[in-house]
Amino acid sequence: MSANDVRKNFVFKKEVAEHLEKIAKREEKSMTAVLQEMIEEKYNEVSKEEKLEALQDYIELTKGMFEKGMTIQSIKANMDV
Repeated sequence: MSANDVRKNFVFKKEVAEHLEKIAKREEKSMTAVLQEMIEEKYNEVSKEEKLEALQDYIELTKGMFEKGMTIQSIKANMDV
């Protein structure tokens, strides 16, 4: 265990524990490694969904703020800087 590792205890249904053991054996990995990979895969999905939701919220907030055909250059040209 390294300084970044955290010990957690989980209780699985017998069937799920057997499935985890089979997956680990088949992939020649520890059960911990299998679980870590699965968790990271799921977390990446969740993270992408959260980012897409934030982008959708931003798009909704900015609707009507810009006229069609506006460019960054035209916005800069109209700024009092």
